Amino acid sequence: MKNILIPNQESLDETVRRLIEGGVENLHVVSDFDRTLTRAFVRGVKSPTVIAQIRNGNYLTPDYASRAHALFDIYHPIEINPNISHEEKNRKMHEWWKLHFELLVECGLTRGVIKEIIRKRSLKFRKGTLDFLDLLHRREIPLVIMSAGPGDMIKEYLRQEGKLYDDFYVVANFLEFDENGKVIRVQEPIIHSCNKHEIEVKRFSFYKQFQKRKNVLLLGDDIEDLGMVEGFPYETLLNVGFYNEKPEDPNYEKGLEQFKERFDVVVLNDGDMGYVNGLIKRVR
Repeated sequence: MKNILIPNQESLDETVRRLIEGGVENLHVVSDFDRTLTRAFVRGVKSPTVIAQIRNGNYLTPDYASRAHALFDIYHPIEINPNISHEEKNRKMHEWWKLHFELLVECGLTRGVIKEIIRKRSLKFRKGTLDFLDLLHRREIPLVIMSAGPGDMIKEYLRQEGKLYDDFYVVANFLEFDENGKVIRVQEPIIHSCNKHEIEVKRFSFYKQFQKRKNVLLLGDDIEDLGMVEGFPYETLLNVGFYNEKPEDPNYEKGLEQFKERFDVVVLNDGDMGYVNGLIKRVR
């Protein structure tokens, strides 16, 4: 299949066999959102994350964008540097997210701004994602989306596409609003790109129904996304990694080797959801 890399075919075949044998009643899906369910590039330009759409637009106070970009310039190089330890990244990412959410409050983020951003549709779903969401819903396979972005915006994107189904759950950074619709704080604990493995899924109302489902399909675009399954009891786990880097990137080969070591299936070149959808159709 085009843009699909399978590091260990024999191991994958055995994992797929167990998923199929378990059937839909034993399967659930855990997925990242940005650049996993959405495209990483549109017309050759890297797509903004949910949070970056606020930073890149003229929505808040005049100084917001420059201050947000200043934070990005400090912390993003740390986030993507493969030579920095997980512990240090974890600490710095929490620092960045906390400062940015405080900035959003200070600069006047509102419900109205969130809806305006989403109406502009600068975020594009990966080809096959909407079919993927419908397929899960039809087969009654629950989905947990775990994201370091604003959960209110993710749910609004799904709502506007008509895909915010009852068996889909979003674990992300949810905002608290005052009576006028202005953001006053972000709910704790803050989720960032390096601490998804620390999320206490047992505290969520959906957890009970997932205890019975022992097979997991995990989708992510970062090694850190593998931690999303922590806290879920499972017997069989199949990981699909979307490796969105371009070959001209200086760290391309190193990153690809890391993906091949950790993911069962690697999707290259900002590829579509074809493999994932085909797999789910085989589980009955």
